[in-house]
Amino acid sequence: MTSSSQHFHFLIYSIITLHLLSTFSFSAVTHLPPEVGRQLLKDARSPAFYRWMIDIRRKLHEYPELGFEEYNTSELIRDELDKLGVEYTWPVAETGVVATIGSGEQPFFALRADMDALPIQEEVDWDHRSKIDGKMHACGHDAHVTMLLGAAKLLQARRQELKGTVKLVFQPGEEGFSGAYHMLQHTALENIEAAFALHVMPLYPVGAVASRPGPVLAVSGLFNATIKGVGGHAAAPHLSKDPILAASMVVVALQHIVSRQTDPVLEPTVVTVGQISGGHADNVIPESAKIGGTYRSLSNEGLNDIKARIKRVVETQAEAQQCTAEIDFKEEIPMPYPVTENDEGMYQHTKEVAEILLGEPNVQLSPIVMGSEDFSFFTQRMPAAIFWIGTRNETHVPENLHSPNFVIDEEAFPIGAAFHAAVAISYLDSHSDVANARDEL
Repeated sequence: MTSSSQHFHFLIYSIITLHLLSTFSFSAVTHLPPEVGRQLLKDARSPAFYRWMIDIRRKLHEYPELGFEEYNTSELIRDELDKLGVEYTWPVAETGVVATIGSGEQPFFALRADMDALPIQEEVDWDHRSKIDGKMHACGHDAHVTMLLGAAKLLQARRQELKGTVKLVFQPGEEGFSGAYHMLQHTALENIEAAFALHVMPLYPVGAVASRPGPVLAVSGLFNATIKGVGGHAAAPHLSKDPILAASMVVVALQHIVSRQTDPVLEPTVVTVGQISGGHADNVIPESAKIGGTYRSLSNEGLNDIKARIKRVVETQAEAQQCTAEIDFKEEIPMPYPVTENDEGMYQHTKEVAEILLGEPNVQLSPIVMGSEDFSFFTQRMPAAIFWIGTRNETHVPENLHSPNFVIDEEAFPIGAAFHAAVAISYLDSHSDVANARDEL
């Protein structure tokens, strides 16, 4: 056989082998000895560890920061990583932090926590309520950071045993700023093979987790519309072109997209107007009015159709009132967020880890939720999975995410820290042989 023929056959062999290894890597058996899971939970539930996590979370909760403004949050994270002796890259996407624990070699596995707050005035009466007017951790991102720092502590104590490298991604700007997209452009997240994230959920009790394979969260976009008219005295509306009236007609007409123009069974759809503003005096018709909202679907095709309908409704209703309209779909952010779709293999892997850690009855199948997550940019790029972690406490009525009365049972934090660490450890154990074989080819 000639050398060129040998080279050709070697290439074919390598391609086939890589394909088989890749296929195997997504379906490898979960390697998490039960005693390892028990020890991770025990360590995270120790009084000193638990107190440390609670203190971190409450500091974060008292001083919430909005997307790409998380400077103090980032500083707190870096201080804690310094104390743990964990190396990190900063800044990533303005305020983000990417920490590294392990061998520095493949496989690389990412754990992600978002860290921004919402422009909501907290109404919960407790000692650690937000000290910043108009800002609140109403989606639990303070808890996400806390649990990931807890995982950092657990993993750092076992760093010599890790069969690869864990990247801990502390991400800014999830709430409408596509922070995950911007983080993924950085070299600190090159060569990541798979990723995992947790999100708090008050619908489930403490001690339970939930998710599903395939689509789990909707594709979503944002829109703002400015409707321009002609201002004037409220006593003489016929001399004006009223943008408030036009905006009101737009809000009502937009609801028909869902109620009358889409199949409620086959095409789950949401169009919500979340803000409307215009004018500064009771007796003055203003020059303009503004509305803003969100639109959601479970497919890119469905979202594009809704987007086109929103544009048509806004422009037509404005024209009917002799006004004009300018619409911004925030594509430069970039928006929309894609569908968050759990990889089948990663979902199964993580589910098995959860069953070992918490017991099968505490691992539930969640419904598809019409909320959205920019973790979807991770699920587009690599095999990834996101799970809900229960934070409900039966002593109070659970408020949903984004509520000014949103509360979290902090007993969930040790579970989240151990779950993060266990998923990472078991993934590296399951995939280290595949990574080594790949490197040898």
